[in-house]
Amino acid sequence: MTGVGIVGLGVISRQYLDTLKGVSSVRIVAVADLDTARADAVAETIPGARVLTTDQLVADPEVDAVLNLTIPAAHAEVALAAIAHGKDVFGEKPLAATLPDAARVMDAAAAAGVRIGAAPDTVLGTGVQTARAAIDEGLIGRPVSASAMWISAGHESWHPQPDFYYREGGGPLLDMGPYYVTSLVQLLGPVASVSGAASRSRDTRVIGSGPRAGESIAVDVDTHLTGILHHASGALSTVTMSFDGVRSTAAPIEVHGVDGSLLVPDPNMFTGAVQLHPRGGEWQTLQPSAGYADGGRGIGLIDFAAGHARASGAMAHHVLEIMTALAASAASGAREPLHTTVERPSLVPLTPADTWRSL
Repeated sequence: MTGVGIVGLGVISRQYLDTLKGVSSVRIVAVADLDTARADAVAETIPGARVLTTDQLVADPEVDAVLNLTIPAAHAEVALAAIAHGKDVFGEKPLAATLPDAARVMDAAAAAGVRIGAAPDTVLGTGVQTARAAIDEGLIGRPVSASAMWISAGHESWHPQPDFYYREGGGPLLDMGPYYVTSLVQLLGPVASVSGAASRSRDTRVIGSGPRAGESIAVDVDTHLTGILHHASGALSTVTMSFDGVRSTAAPIEVHGVDGSLLVPDPNMFTGAVQLHPRGGEWQTLQPSAGYADGGRGIGLIDFAAGHARASGAMAHHVLEIMTALAASAASGAREPLHTTVERPSLVPLTPADTWRSL
């Protein structure tokens, strides 16, 4: 059994706690948060969990792995502290706020002989994994291209504190891109280079809800980005992430091969219908054939505790470089080569909830 200490108990932590509840391979032994009242409230719901400071938690001998659910700006700091005490780390996306910080985390983990895992783990659900199985089985022949699209008018209409989405380190690519780019790498393998273009529709946004409704906030980042991922396999993916539209009818992800096409469901979810159009046939919905059934946020930690590396730090590092290289290419107008790579993870066999809960 893996003893887990959780650092950061914000909104996303509730989803992790719901998934990890009753899982035999994981035991939450400690929690830490800057808001001690919040930490106390969470600990009361977890039998045997202690409230510690972050420094105490990363050093605690009962903690085998640190679940890092802090804000992105703190991801590297917490991870490095845990690594210094010989702890494995599984963290929320992104691996770190900057690519140099992500490299520091990966280098420190390698030197210490500990493992790093990272969200998004939605790609381990039946949606993306069933599409992956279809590709592996040759149902679309040799994959040639893919497209990924997420269009929104921006988060200020519903989020009462949307400032960070429009500051450095924010924007639609770093916010939603990890789900889509990670899925593309899962489906088609690592990326060798990228080409990007970006724009910004306006320099201010107006908050639409909460106590600050009507307040204008500055926009410091590009709010529409489109790019081409040149996969090492030879396949090409196009990616569009935008806060400058309203809605799209396009499938979240499409994958096209010489013998067929796939429609892949929302990669921010664990489930969804995968549709196949074989050459000479009609659209058909595939039955789930791979992935953790009825999974939720935290399934990647369970997979990680079982000794797998499907939601790995190496994957998160590569995906972060893809996204930062897209932004760099958009700024320079030049195609950007990548310096990281990752092995395409092994397929997740179709695993019912009662099975993964007893892993």
